[in-house]
Amino acid sequence: MSELVLGIDGGGTKTVCVLADDRGEVLGRGRSGSSNYNTVGIEKARRSLLEAVAGAFAAAGLAKREVAAICLGLAGVDRPADVHLIQEALGSANLARKVVIVNDAEVALAGATESGLGVVVIAGTGSIAFGINRRGEKRRAGGWGPILGDEGSGYSIGLSALASVLKAHDGRGPRTSLSSLIMEHWKLSRVDDIVGRVYVTPPPRLEIAALAPTVAKAARAGDEVAGEIWQRAGLDLAHVAVAVIRGLGMAQEVFEVATAGSVFKAGELILSPFRSAIGEVAPGALVVKPRREPVLGAVRLALVALEPE
Repeated sequence: MSELVLGIDGGGTKTVCVLADDRGEVLGRGRSGSSNYNTVGIEKARRSLLEAVAGAFAAAGLAKREVAAICLGLAGVDRPADVHLIQEALGSANLARKVVIVNDAEVALAGATESGLGVVVIAGTGSIAFGINRRGEKRRAGGWGPILGDEGSGYSIGLSALASVLKAHDGRGPRTSLSSLIMEHWKLSRVDDIVGRVYVTPPPRLEIAALAPTVAKAARAGDEVAGEIWQRAGLDLAHVAVAVIRGLGMAQEVFEVATAGSVFKAGELILSPFRSAIGEVAPGALVVKPRREPVLGAVRLALVALEPE
């Protein structure tokens, strides 16, 4: 039997695992909850990772065993201390002979472009940009979490929508259809019930991020407040991408900027300001949809780990 590899894309909302052979052919796929240990804790992150792995083996009709290589692309894993913590948490699981642990943005880029070079911007629950230039230099920007960053993310969009509803309620901001839409979505009877829904421990980060499609619905119906929220989100994400582009010296080059994550499902609401702002700095940048999903980028990096050095 050929060697097997595992690829994992672990984010703030879900974890996806693919089991593949040494040609990259997908054999099975598993899915579980969040594996960002910064938001759910290391034990829950570990359970999510192992559950996704078990699901991939089960889907392939195979008994779980140690594979040749695994690449884990995980949100919230950026520093050597993060990598060490994940290694310790998974050490006893004996998942693979070779283990590669990187940020989820790196596997997203590996899947997004044919060459594995360029820039990827991920905007889901959180947001981050990551790039690799032709010299192999790497750079990231953003990804600092809901307290220190995540501009342009679903969480940021949802939070802006909630703040706009409360400002409208106070008379500090313009009226917006977001008020009725969010009240209906969250099944609230009073606007000030939002406070009780948000100020809990832990904060309902995923629920707030899940408001992004509601904000998109309002914007498409012509709500100016919702439209401005999407405009600002597009610019915020462009600024994160531009930081990577400039940091890698790519502003005068021709390259791809891939957009990944649920926020980009809003289409031109966010792509129009995003594309325009990037084009002002890097006219050769081509904004594209990813060629493959991030988890297949993780499989690609796992296969690279098998190559002779």
